Amino acid sequence: MSKKVTIGVTDLSFHHVAGSLVANVLKSMGFEVGRVYSPHEENFKKLKAGEIDLLTSAWLPSSHGEYKSEVEETIPLIELGLHYKPYALWGVPDYVPVEDVAEVSDLLKPGVTQKMKSTIQGINPGAGITRFSIEMMDEYDLNEVGYRFLTGTEEECFGTFERAVEHKEWVVVPLWKPQFLHYRYQIREIREPKGLLGTVDRAVLLLRADRKSLLTKEELQTLDSLRFSNDIIAELDYKVSRCNESLDEVTQSWLTSHETKKAKDI
Repeated sequence: MSKKVTIGVTDLSFHHVAGSLVANVLKSMGFEVGRVYSPHEENFKKLKAGEIDLLTSAWLPSSHGEYKSEVEETIPLIELGLHYKPYALWGVPDYVPVEDVAEVSDLLKPGVTQKMKSTIQGINPGAGITRFSIEMMDEYDLNEVGYRFLTGTEEECFGTFERAVEHKEWVVVPLWKPQFLHYRYQIREIREPKGLLGTVDRAVLLLRADRKSLLTKEELQTLDSLRFSNDIIAELDYKVSRCNESLDEVTQSWLTSHETKKAKDI
């Protein structure tokens, strides 16, 4: 009888990459792996309801900490691995002079408002970067000088940035690491001294404590030993999102080459 496990994957491209890496590791253990794709908050609701056994990758403590706390009102969670160290940011293309825009408050300068695109295009409402960005719009009075923050799809956010760069336009992108745009473009982070963008998080795999018996001690140790990085996820994300390579083939290839490298190092 095959072993079955269901993982929740946040429905954004770089989360797909992390979810695929975990899925391929579980498959190598002999599991039949189901993947459920949902927006950020919905994923945690499914974890709480027991519709999924594990969730990849939870950003703790800043972005997803409150969602995790809501789940733990019902069931304890076990943290496994360290997929990468994500953080939220606002960035501009590197051709925007640092002397003009070094930090968020510089967006208020008359000379900058004349050049910068007024629309700051974000992603879905449940994302940490969205919550942070909405607060920043108010705290810095950006709405008062004509900026507007919009929620939307991944492609609306990323496409807006890519089209602006193509035409050498000044644009602010509410982003995070890891994300494939960083692999392709030089994006300069602008300082946010008020701390509204949260901290550097830990991206981890969350397992419902009542599903721990699905895995052996050795299998749990394997999942807990998983270590990726922002750069690895960004590169694999780019291969899938912009080079149209197969998600599971890209991640399996990385896992295979990584295992080969580790074997050579022993």
